[in-house]
Amino acid sequence: MRHIAFDRLHNFRDLGGYRTRDGRTLRWGRLYRSDSLGKLQGADWDRFLALGVRTVIDLRHPWEIEARGRVPEADGLTYLNLSIEHRPYDQSVIDSGVDPWRYLADRYAEVALDGAKEIRQALEAIASDSAPLVFHCASGKDRTGLLAALVLGLLDVPDQDIIADFALTERATARLIADWQATHPTRTATWPGFDRAPADVMTHVLADLTTTYGSLHAYATHHLAADPTLVPRLRTHLLDP
Repeated sequence: MRHIAFDRLHNFRDLGGYRTRDGRTLRWGRLYRSDSLGKLQGADWDRFLALGVRTVIDLRHPWEIEARGRVPEADGLTYLNLSIEHRPYDQSVIDSGVDPWRYLADRYAEVALDGAKEIRQALEAIASDSAPLVFHCASGKDRTGLLAALVLGLLDVPDQDIIADFALTERATARLIADWQATHPTRTATWPGFDRAPADVMTHVLADLTTTYGSLHAYATHHLAADPTLVPRLRTHLLDP
């Protein structure tokens, strides 16, 4: 089961099971994506500890962490805050007249452009012997979705599976919006695309990255200036032999 049930987390899931173009499989229990781990407490914390997670990458801004908390400290747990988004925006109040999925894809392109240093550091952490590892943002959708797409793409998982993985967040949309409303009781989200994650968004994103950089591998090599061993190490640590 890809989704792992928690009481207060709504978008925690295992990236295992995806097959690469050369027939290898991403190992289960090695790499997870999630909404904010600052919500962990009580029985949820016990469930999280049972996964044996060794590394958490928090993709949020420091001010988000200050306001909403971070994963609790634990022996043997490494915590990295790598804020990959350099041009924050408020999705709840975007002009309802814009094309929502094109708008989101354009914001992802900004993150891919601006956040090169932090994205490279996140990929390096994922490629190291630091699993099980979880990366997350607030809803586990945008920043998390982009990093998941990059990891899967560099492993040569087919585009249709990368797009389908992104769209799984749609199952959590209603609960994520309810969480947002509970923490912003005086506000109303007016943008119809708020906390949505349809396949069209990631379809745009993958096409844009290919158009701009040539391929995901070229993006990593030239824009991120990733070490040439990055992809081989990702494959070694994440894929079945």
